[in-house]
Amino acid sequence: MRKNFGVKPWMFPLPVMIIGTYDEAGNANAMNAAWGGICEANRVMLCLDAEHKTTKNIRNTGAFTISFADAEHVLAADYVGLVSGSSTADKMARAGFHAVKSEFVNAPVIEELPVSLECRLVKVNEDGNIIGEIVNVGADDRVVGMDGLIDTAKVDTISYDPVHNTYRRLGETVGNAFRDGAELG
Repeated sequence: MRKNFGVKPWMFPLPVMIIGTYDEAGNANAMNAAWGGICEANRVMLCLDAEHKTTKNIRNTGAFTISFADAEHVLAADYVGLVSGSSTADKMARAGFHAVKSEFVNAPVIEELPVSLECRLVKVNEDGNIIGEIVNVGADDRVVGMDGLIDTAKVDTISYDPVHNTYRRLGETVGNAFRDGAELG
């Protein structure tokens, strides 16, 4: 037996993406967004309302960063989604976030969040979605494993649960992609 819920935006897990931008005065801004993701091997898509300060900043600077929220910074990540940078000038400071300019694009990297995608605006599509090209993935040394790659367990990424409006910690490894299913062939 299955229960039907009708039309709901219930895809999960949804990464908690903190979108970093600079405004027209060069001030760093951050916004929490869950609707977006990879849309090609080197591109991301963000579904942001045109009226968000972040959207306007991206259009003006042609760049943005996506940092992945972690369990340690859940309060700060939620805060930057609740408060608009248009009305709260010290939003980043109140969240406890510190920004440094990306080496690759005109956008801030949030020091407290260990992994960021640094992106150049490619276009805003016909639906108003932002398409960006990933020009660099940066990771703090504390989340780099012995193999020299990002150890996602060390990142302690959180996801948004749209069913219950909660944040959830991602769990353990349960299989190997592009390998385990070969047993069935």
